[in-house]
Parts: sequence; C-alpha cells; structure tokens
Amino acid sequence: MSDPAPTSGATPRRAAVASLVGTTIEWYDFYLYATAAALVFAPLFFTDADPATGVLASFATYAAGFGARPIGAVVAGHLGDRIGRRAVLVGSLVLMGVATTLIGLLPTYPTVGLLAPVLLVVLRLAQGLAVGAEWAGAVLMAVEHAETERRRGLFGSFPQIGSSAGMLLASGVYTAVLAIAGKEAFLAGAWRIPFLLSAVLVVVGLAIRLTLADPAVFTAARDAGTLSRRPVLEVLRTDWRTVLLTVGSRIAQNSVYILATTFALTYLAQGDSGAAEGAGLTAVIIASAIGLFSTPLWAVLSDRVGRKPVYLAGAIGAPLFLGAFFLLLDTGSTVLVVVGMVVLVNLFHDAMYGPQAAWYGELFDTRLRYSGASLGYQIGSVVGGTTPLVATALLYAGGGTPWLIWGYFGVLFAICVVSTVLLPETHRGGLRTTREKVSA
Repeated sequence: MSDPAPTSGATPRRAAVASLVGTTIEWYDFYLYATAAALVFAPLFFTDADPATGVLASFATYAAGFGARPIGAVVAGHLGDRIGRRAVLVGSLVLMGVATTLIGLLPTYPTVGLLAPVLLVVLRLAQGLAVGAEWAGAVLMAVEHAETERRRGLFGSFPQIGSSAGMLLASGVYTAVLAIAGKEAFLAGAWRIPFLLSAVLVVVGLAIRLTLADPAVFTAARDAGTLSRRPVLEVLRTDWRTVLLTVGSRIAQNSVYILATTFALTYLAQGDSGAAEGAGLTAVIIASAIGLFSTPLWAVLSDRVGRKPVYLAGAIGAPLFLGAFFLLLDTGSTVLVVVGMVVLVNLFHDAMYGPQAAWYGELFDTRLRYSGASLGYQIGSVVGGTTPLVATALLYAGGGTPWLIWGYFGVLFAICVVSTVLLPETHRGGLRTTREKVSA
C-alpha cells in the first residue's frame, strides 16, 4: 500500500517558512535558558553554593529539560499520529511560551529560598515537554508538504534553521540587554527581559501556525482509516531497531552542539585565558548567523549525494577537530574563539543537522512517522542535555584540562558513526511508498 501524492492548500514553501518561524520561537525560549544557566542562574538561584557547585546545580536544571523531552515525544507522537500534526504544534508553542514567560517572573533564592530553584526546575521541565512535542511536528509539516523527494532535504532544513535562528535571537537579545543594562543591573533584574519577550513572540508564532493545515499525506491516511491506534507502542514493537539507531546517530550531534554553544561559555568565563564572557557570546552569535546558510546548504547536498555521506562527514570530522577547538578557546583571542566555533558548529555539526530532519522523517511510515522520528530524536537528546554537567565534572576531574572531555566525545561519536552506517540511505525513496525493513 502506498501513500497518496500530497496535495494541500499550503504550498511547500509556505509550510516550510511557517515551520521555521515556529521553531525559531521555541528554540529562542530553550536556548535563552541555556545561556542564562551558563552565566547568571548560579548566583541567582543557588546563592548559598560555592561557585563550582552553583554552576553544576545550574547545569543540572538545564539537563532536567532534556529529561522531559522523551515524555513530550511520547505524548506528541501519539497525538500527532492520531489527530494531526497541526494541533500538537499549536499546543507545544503555547506551553513553551507560558513556561518561558513565567521564568522571567520567578522570585530568586534571596527572596523565597529553596522554592526558587524548585519552581525553576518545574518550568524547565515544561520547556522540555514543549520541545519534545515540537521538533517532529515542525519537521513533518515541512517534509510531508514537500512536492518532490529531490527537495525534501531542503524543505526539511527550514525547521532546523530555526535552531540557529533561535540561538541567534536568544544570544542577540541577551547580549543587547547585558550591554545596555550592565552586569550589575542585569543580575539585579534586567535578566528577566529576554524571558518576558517570549510572550510577544508566541502570539506572532500562533498567528502564523494557525493558518496551516495538516499535510495531505497524513489526512489521506486518516480519511482512509489506516492510522495506528497506538502509534508509539507499534513503532517500538515493529521498528525498534530504526528507533534505536536513530537515537545512536543523534546523541553525539546534539552533544557537540551543546558543548560548543553552552559549556564553552562557562569554560571561557572561568578559564585563565583572559577571554571575557563576550568572546563566547560573540562566537555563538556569528556561528548561529552562519548556520542560517550552512544548514540548508548541507541539506541540499544531501538531496544530491545522500543523507549518509554528508552525515558521516560531520560525525567523523567533529571529534577529530575537538582537541583543536579547546586549544583555540585557550588562546583567549576572540578571533580564534570565533574560528573554532564556526568550524565545529557550521562545518561539522551542521553537516549532521542539515540532512537530519528529512532523513529521520524518511525512515518511518506515515502512520508512525511522528512517533518514530520524535522518539529517536528526543531520546537521543537526553544525553546531550547532560553535556554541560558531564563536561564540567570531567574538566574538574582532569585538573582543569579538557582532554577527558575529548575522550568522552570520542565514545559518543563512535556510537554515532556506527549507527549512521547501519541506517539505510533514503534520499531517493518516496514518502508515499511503504518503507522497507531497515538494512545497511
């Protein structure tokens, strides 16, 4: 049985752009927390802890959001494969916006004591649930609306660009508020402004997202009565190997991005290199801006030569460059920090991230696609969420040198390479044909 050709009131371009706007807002909210966790949450919410413990505790709250993402994936996978992609996307955007805005209204530790970090964790968990629901839905809106398999990677990269756009927006707003207010005023209360801005952005995102309809390939399956009653359980029962390999291919990609854009900020701020916090933020902003172009370029290349060759290039290159990345950070030169960030993020990470959306969508059948892609992606994200915490602990264990971190990432990327090799190539296959069993 094959899926019908897609016909929809929404053009592929419009669906892709709408997915981009929505994911940009979601990732703005998510990355805003990451930046604050790296630089300001420790003194605000863990005031009584020593600096090292405060940073670890702050990163632990950051990791909590990733722990909630698989739960969001399970709920969203069931609903997205049962009632539709659009409804889940609207709900995820509202949840993320409310949680982020409330973080901007939280009292700090000096005001309410332990209640402050408890509430922070609760809202971070809500953010994790929202992101767990968001990614697959946004990706499938773009991929399933694509008219031809030859451009599926390109259209699928639009919601992926939302990650760079969200990081760029979060870093830019954070940097602007810090520059205008000054560090003392920022810690005193101006840090709330970027979080409160989320309320405005969510209204804009909802206005755009509500104009979309579910992709025709999904509505046809729903109208034909072929949808699964329990899609999450079915994909785990019948296609567990694909889910597992998708997790394996995702872990290192997610982890290295968080290492570069979150942990590196703390590494620079606490190191002896003389590099100010601004050097790391500048590097993240520049890499995020370049990511707006590098991500779709890698996706287009994967439309031509295949998902696996492009993905493997990034998975092999990133760990080989990681040692040089830390050496560049240690120089204290803003220019060299930027060079290191751009090479690691835009050259190697984006080679994996660009093709990922289309590839993960192509791996699963329409009736199980939301559940399968979402589970693989979000379970793989859990390890990435612990990266700042693990990297900080390994840095202290290594006496302040990053070589234990490099070894840890060597293991993650070995898993990534093996998983990528074992997954099938899909760029020439169609979403409208029944997917064959997984083979190398």
